[in-house]
Amino acid sequence: MSLIFNKKSSPIMKGKKYIIAIDQGTTSCRALLIDKKGNIEGIAQREFTQIYPKSGWVEHDPKEIWSTQREILKKVLIEHEVKATEVAAIGITNQRETTVVWDKNTGEPLCNAIVWQDKRTAKICEKLRKQKGMLNHVRNTTGLVIDSYFSGTKINWILDNVKGARTKANKGELLFGTIDTWLIWKLSKGKSHVTDYTNASRTLIYDIQKLRWDPKMLKALKIPTSMLPNVQASASHFGVWTYEGVDIPITGVAGDQQSALFGQACFEPGTAKNTYGTGCFLLLNIGEKFKKSKNGLLTTMCCTTDDKVQYAFEGSVFIAGAAIQWLRDAMKILLDASDSGYFANKVKGDHEVVVVPAFAGLGAPYWDMYARGAIFGLTRDSSREHVIKATLESLAYQSRDVIDAMVKDAGKALDSLKVDGGACANNFLMQFQADILGVQVERPKVIETTAMGAAYLAGIQVGLWNKTIITKNRKVEKTFAPKMEDKQRNKLYKQWQKAVKRTMDWL
Repeated sequence: MSLIFNKKSSPIMKGKKYIIAIDQGTTSCRALLIDKKGNIEGIAQREFTQIYPKSGWVEHDPKEIWSTQREILKKVLIEHEVKATEVAAIGITNQRETTVVWDKNTGEPLCNAIVWQDKRTAKICEKLRKQKGMLNHVRNTTGLVIDSYFSGTKINWILDNVKGARTKANKGELLFGTIDTWLIWKLSKGKSHVTDYTNASRTLIYDIQKLRWDPKMLKALKIPTSMLPNVQASASHFGVWTYEGVDIPITGVAGDQQSALFGQACFEPGTAKNTYGTGCFLLLNIGEKFKKSKNGLLTTMCCTTDDKVQYAFEGSVFIAGAAIQWLRDAMKILLDASDSGYFANKVKGDHEVVVVPAFAGLGAPYWDMYARGAIFGLTRDSSREHVIKATLESLAYQSRDVIDAMVKDAGKALDSLKVDGGACANNFLMQFQADILGVQVERPKVIETTAMGAAYLAGIQVGLWNKTIITKNRKVEKTFAPKMEDKQRNKLYKQWQKAVKRTMDWL
């Protein structure tokens, strides 16, 4: 792959060999070493603690995330004998909506981070929904729906439930951030309190049309503006990390799903991707004009490399790969998540088992905070293989729920689906996804598109790459063509929809 350097930025790259991508996910911290040609030269990864204090509550320790991420960042450099002087820039991609509030003087978090999956703020959401005109205001300004998924109600909960938090906030002593903001603040030793458009667009308090924190939402949730980070383009200067006496610039930041959209080179309206991670997230680039979905999707912001913004429709499935982890860690019917395809393939012929993994409620297009997970269709001969297979199939069914809504909004059938994320390596899942959709599924040669999106953003800012090169760099590793007959496809999907309805409004 040839390189393009612009005259303004090329001196930055002199003697530089690498971009570092920080990929801070829901269950692990990762760092990737990427060379000038866009090749991944090294990966370091470590899982961190998942905390479940009460039913429906999910937390992370922000200090553990920071210490783990810092260790992994240094590890990938040390193991590959990379000097600080050889690193051109850092790109960061992160789990979105997860909320951290900390003391700006001491740097100490007030409490554990409230994770995007957490449902404790459902009652706050109910009160917001009852306010006159609030539902329409939220859709027209933030592009979202009122749901405990997003950051705004989490901030409100912390200020009202952590002792002394409201008083400190009113005095201007507290800072809020999603995980990108927290990591940048720590990396820069408290000098940078910033975020990018994509992460801001997931907070429920950011106006994605006027590109500002929304006064009405801040007032409704009693959030002081002094807590909020500055918002800027995804490819821009966010601060520096000083390592071995060298200032390494942080020049790319994006929420994980928008980062994957960018990493898949979905730069034009009509291009879409689906990421199979902890959750499952499908994004469709809709261009520079804000549009509202009529079918339960969100409107969110794409990665920005200049003054022009783009929007996307998004369908968010809360539990995808996390359901496979549940089989491994809680149910203990899998030793390794990668074995799921092997066991699924042992089930021959039709089966009636359906798993609806609504462990954190249902996301798009249902938006039911009170749904809960269930297994249907069990008989005396049902085995662990049936449950494993049905759990894998649930990822594909949930994706179809979102894609059907997206097709209705876009008014155009899907030609093919670009996929990424760890679970897309599962051949059984990808084939079933193609079968239940009735369209081809394209798996790229490099499935680390979330991290690559952050790396590309950082590289663009320092003059290493441009969008043309990124598009050429994307290679398809395998295409899965549908093999299922329409009759069977429709039968299975109707069975899934029946099961979903029975999980709704459970609490």
